[in-house]
Amino acid sequence: MQYIIINDQKYMIMKNERNALDKSILEEKLTDYFDMFDYIVGDWAYGKLRLKGFNSKTNANFKEINDIDHVEDYLRDFCAPMCRYFILGKEK
Repeated sequence: MQYIIINDQKYMIMKNERNALDKSILEEKLTDYFDMFDYIVGDWAYGKLRLKGFNSKTNANFKEINDIDHVEDYLRDFCAPMCRYFILGKEK
């Protein structure tokens, strides 16, 4: 497995579809809002990186809309077809 460290937080790179992960751009966009999420999904649309947080069911902040078990649905329904994307898992 590969890892990345951003803002003193270690993330496991779970997927990096079509080389979507750009650490410098991610560092600019990743705010403390995402601290509550177990996973971060980034996808590229119209040349811009979009981020969304997801959680496992064991997270106190879990909501059905952010269930990591439905990440494939999110990618299919809310992202551009064949987009570049990545999935990061927070190391605890």
